[in-house]
Parts: sequence; structure tokens; C-alpha cells
Amino acid sequence: MGQRSSKLAPRTMEELKAQTNFTAEELQDWYKEFRSSWPKGVLTVEEFKKAYSSYFPLGDASEFAKHVFRVFDRNDDGRLDFREFICGFSVGLRGSVEEKLKFSFRIYDVDGNGYISPEEMVEIFTAFEKTSSSCAPPSRKDPREMTTSIFRKMDSNADRKLSLEEFIEGAKKDPYVLTMLAIQ
Repeated sequence: MGQRSSKLAPRTMEELKAQTNFTAEELQDWYKEFRSSWPKGVLTVEEFKKAYSSYFPLGDASEFAKHVFRVFDRNDDGRLDFREFICGFSVGLRGSVEEKLKFSFRIYDVDGNGYISPEEMVEIFTAFEKTSSSCAPPSRKDPREMTTSIFRKMDSNADRKLSLEEFIEGAKKDPYVLTMLAIQ
């Protein structure tokens, strides 16, 4: 059996150029790196956690990485192929504020029911907090306080859950919330 190609097929390249914010050259470079790192052409959640954690060497990013993986894994098969990988990174690296907010909403909506509960938000803030070094200065507020503050500002109908619309509108109105959500 021959060696797998390290070049994207022309049709795939055109599709990814339309779906991402990367140039053809950048997509090709990402593809070569992806295939070099994961020769099987897919990566598991454990492999993703390991790669993601390399960006947070002094903290524990595994729990937060699990949530990011869940959002990247569009077909929910427990593996990321190149298309899922690059589309996820495109939003994170070069997406508009609106795209990043929609992506963030999906991270916070842990159970996928279309709403963010306070418990889900605390879970994500707690996971994100662990990505920092234990010797880093603590954040100004703990995850529960941050969640209470965000819900106070965003939960316009006071039903203790945030819809996508409430989340986006609330975040856009408050630069502090955008900062807390690491969107800017």
C-alpha cells in the first residue's frame, strides 16, 4: 500500500478555503503538520488533550481540552479528522466576534440542550481555571462569582438559563464579559 498523500485534494482545498479563514497555502501547511502529528488522519480526545495541554505546560488543560474537543467533533464520533480540526481552529484563531461567541456558547452548553445553565458555566470556568499554573495569581473572582455576574448581566428573562441570543447580545454589550469569556 502506498504512502498517504500529504497534499489536500483540490476539491477538499476549495471546500476548506470556503469554510475557514485560511489561505490555500496555510491550509496545506496545517494539513502537512496534522498528517505528520497524526498519521492515521484522525486524533482521539486523549491525543487532543495531550496536544492542547502543551500550550499550558504549567497547568492542567485536560478537562478544558475535553470540552473544546467536544465542540470540534462535529459528527460526534469521538475522533477529529482534518476538516473538523481546521474548521475549529479557524474560528478560534481568526473567527469574527460573532463566530467566537457561537463557538464559546457550544463549549458552555455542556449537555447540548441549547441553553447554558449556571452549573455548566461554573464547570467550564473551573476547567479553564485549571489551565493556569498553581503558582499563577488567582483570578479576581472564583468561577461561581463570575457565573453569577454574567447571569445577572445576560439572563434577560431571568429563567436561570442563557439562550444563544441572550449569550451573544449580553456579551456584545459588555467588554468585561468578552474579556472574561476570552473572546477579544
